Amino acid sequence: MSNWMQTYGGEPFSPLTATEDDVHITDIAHALGMVCRYAGHCRRFYSVAEHCVILSHTVDPENALWALLHDATEAYVGDMVRPLKVDMPAYRAVEDRLMAVIARKYGLPGTDMPAQVKEHDTRIVNDERAALMAPSRLPWGMLEGFEPLGVTIWGWDPYTAGERYLSRFYELTRERALQGV
Repeated sequence: MSNWMQTYGGEPFSPLTATEDDVHITDIAHALGMVCRYAGHCRRFYSVAEHCVILSHTVDPENALWALLHDATEAYVGDMVRPLKVDMPAYRAVEDRLMAVIARKYGLPGTDMPAQVKEHDTRIVNDERAALMAPSRLPWGMLEGFEPLGVTIWGWDPYTAGERYLSRFYELTRERALQGV
């Protein structure tokens, strides 16, 4: 294997050729707990893991696992700020391929994020902005017409964020197993 990275669990991982066997929820939970949203430009630490856990509680139950895992690729390819990501088709292609692998691994329906998750992922930015960001001289155009979700942003430490992410994952997958999904 060439062009690989080592995961939290000690395994080699190639983002370009990863398979379902290479993806582990403990690696995802740990890494997302360590990654700060907004490239770290927050008034306090706020992880991608916390963002995903909160989002998973705001959507309909059938979309909760998708909401929790919607940023799982960032555990392996990092977080890229939206203004840059929209102009990086090669990065998006890698991320899309990896999301398809993760979706198959965890039994998500389809490989396209449900519309409700996309909407809530945009709406939560209003909550995050109010709780975490300094006032801006310019409007955030992507937020036009989107109301906040009205959620509380806690700012969990990385360890807590990873543990709560993992706990939420097991809660949701246990429910799916009990429902025969």
